[in-house]
Amino acid sequence: MSKALNTISPDQAAATVAAFSNRVLENVEKVVIGKTPVIQAAISSFLADGHVLLEDAPGVAKTVLVKALARSLALGFKRIQCTPDLLPSDATGTSIYHQGKGEFEFRPGPVFSNIVLVDELNRATPRTQAALLECMAERQVTVDNVTHTMLRPFLVFATQNPFEHEGTFPLPEAQLDRFSIRLRVGYPSEVDEIALLEIARVRHPLESIEPVVSSEEVIAAQEAVRHVHVADPVRQYLTRLVRATRAHGDVLLGASPRATQALFHLGQASSAVAGLDFVTPDIIRYLAPMVLAHRMALKSEARLRGRTSTDVVNDVLGRVAAPSPGRG
Repeated sequence: MSKALNTISPDQAAATVAAFSNRVLENVEKVVIGKTPVIQAAISSFLADGHVLLEDAPGVAKTVLVKALARSLALGFKRIQCTPDLLPSDATGTSIYHQGKGEFEFRPGPVFSNIVLVDELNRATPRTQAALLECMAERQVTVDNVTHTMLRPFLVFATQNPFEHEGTFPLPEAQLDRFSIRLRVGYPSEVDEIALLEIARVRHPLESIEPVVSSEEVIAAQEAVRHVHVADPVRQYLTRLVRATRAHGDVLLGASPRATQALFHLGQASSAVAGLDFVTPDIIRYLAPMVLAHRMALKSEARLRGRTSTDVVNDVLGRVAAPSPGRG
């Protein structure tokens, strides 16, 4: 299948991914109602091989969204509930002495799965947070000087509550930069909240979720998004947006080159999910706040004025001229 995809055209790639994402979207929407843009963004990030940070209040279906996505994709799923006493080895695994063999044997931790949900990541200590860096950036774990390769595909969905700070450890910039996108689910509308009462009346709606795509289709869709066309003017535009965050007067630390790559690949995936075979400037503008805002550190005087990193991204979007729409 990979060999065939080497010659796939952008329009074939877009058709493949659009059909794939529509099936997954419809399945997830059986349990997560009224959040189509958030689900599409999560699917796009998965297809772009990018980790996702879900930041919102408790009870808005962050965990349900991830579980429904994992079940729809027929992939391995593990969950790590973070607490201050969680050790790095609790996540990555440890070596146990096997008396019968007379040697140490590696016991994989929950990170050895396709989709890993790290719940309340900011409740883990910096030491445990750091243990996830190698997993997320290099898709491998080193224990007792032995490197173990992660499964593929491998994606981390992490959640955190931005409104509760007691007993938490803020994520450092190096950790935040590993997340391709930051999403906020938000509260449902009144109509959607009433509909939730009905679907959960008899049993938990997750119990009805079955796989709708095979693991082979997952891999094919991930490969297909890389064939979506990105014209040179759009490449230049997204690069200038990222670079402009570094020169902004309110910014102490701007978005990294990893952000440029994330915006590029998420642009491809989001376009394909929408059925387009090329990336438009509007898609880059739509993604920019979700991809860039969490990667920046503002100067203290800017924070005192009430400025946020999202404000900075909006400033940059207003200053950097977008190219004309078109395939290019």
